[in-house]
Amino acid sequence: MAKKPTIVHDAIPTVALVGRVNVGKSMLFNRIIEQRHALVSPQPGTTRTRNVAIAWWRGNPIRFIDTGGLTFDESIPLEKDVIRQTELALAEADIIAFVTDAQTGILPQERELARRLHKQNKTVILIANKADTQTKEMAIHDPVWRGLGFGEPIPASAQNGRNVGDLLDVIYAAVQSKYPAVPALETEPIRVAIIGKPNVGKSTLFNALIGEERVIVSPVPHTTREPHDTLVTWEDTPMQFIDTAGIRRPARMEAGLEKEGVQKSIHALTRADIALLVLDAGDDISVQDKRLASLIEESNVGIIIVVNKWDAVKNGSDAVVRTAAIKQIARVFPFALYAPVVLVSALEKRGVANIMPLIMNAQAARNRELTEDDLNAFFKEVIAKHRPPRGKGTAFPKLLGMKQRGVAPPIFELFIKQKTSLHRSYVSYLENRLRERFDFTGTPIVIRMRKRGI
Repeated sequence: MAKKPTIVHDAIPTVALVGRVNVGKSMLFNRIIEQRHALVSPQPGTTRTRNVAIAWWRGNPIRFIDTGGLTFDESIPLEKDVIRQTELALAEADIIAFVTDAQTGILPQERELARRLHKQNKTVILIANKADTQTKEMAIHDPVWRGLGFGEPIPASAQNGRNVGDLLDVIYAAVQSKYPAVPALETEPIRVAIIGKPNVGKSTLFNALIGEERVIVSPVPHTTREPHDTLVTWEDTPMQFIDTAGIRRPARMEAGLEKEGVQKSIHALTRADIALLVLDAGDDISVQDKRLASLIEESNVGIIIVVNKWDAVKNGSDAVVRTAAIKQIARVFPFALYAPVVLVSALEKRGVANIMPLIMNAQAARNRELTEDDLNAFFKEVIAKHRPPRGKGTAFPKLLGMKQRGVAPPIFELFIKQKTSLHRSYVSYLENRLRERFDFTGTPIVIRMRKRGI
């Protein structure tokens, strides 16, 4: 990539939550940030990739990283990747929150993790989670806890919130000396959701875009189970990328973790400005691709179509592949005329550099506000060139004017004389001419019709 993005986190103290499987790290993470951000289930290995969020305590931000549960058993699927993600989180962290289970006590995995944490040369806060009652809290006074070498644990309950405030006070005291003045972003970040079917390369693309191995990449379907956010700056513009779980057809979706993760992925569109719809260059566009495209269109967000894995297509030159892909997209997607199409190899990081400018352009188009003079001149010109057809009426419909009512996406109101009707094709004509004149590439346009007297 010509210019590497800068990941925004260095100015905020960071706490990594680590521990073995099923000690309640994700539930504690959600309790601390006061959001249901991470998936929570009794199934071991629910969390695989790091979850990151900011919590505010005593008026100051603290960045928390939730990590996958460790088993130190290499026969477990993706265990090496989970360990790698944990190591990356530990490298970023100022403070390590070592989460254990007050009910099951210390197991061999805790001793192995303690051995590794002692090599970090960082402050470690030992937490005994699931201390839901005073009786359960008493277990932490057993000398075996102090045998880990981090002192007596702090009892807390992610389930009912017991002692979590006290825990945050301890964390706050530990990081207070590290607090710099946190620089405020001058502008709101452009929020970019990466959407697609399983195994089209979304996570590989996510890592390539942000310039760092943040999420696990694997050929195992549904490796990514929940949205993962990372804030970066590119050419002084903040962008928040959201990697999402692969979305299968509802009939094929498994109940439980997959269904909940997919719901979170779809919900990610509600907080996005731009969606990258990722397609596989080696596959024909499927019914599910069309469904995802419809979800994006209904969300009224900007859209960029990313055809990934084009390097694996062996049946022609780059130009042939590009032409064939764009023709197929134009046939099946109604918004293909305004959505930029980019061919990339996320694995080889080829073509990925072209996505950042497209995001900037789509966001600019999404927030473009026309002056009243420009819109009036445009309106008079297009009406003079092409009058609206009569349709079912006996007289030509009379158009009275046009005003812009909003942005993100651009919203226009078209005024029509009462007791006349306008065919939808003419509205499409106006939309296309707006795009030609004012460059609304990458964003939907909303045109609402309103009747009024002269």
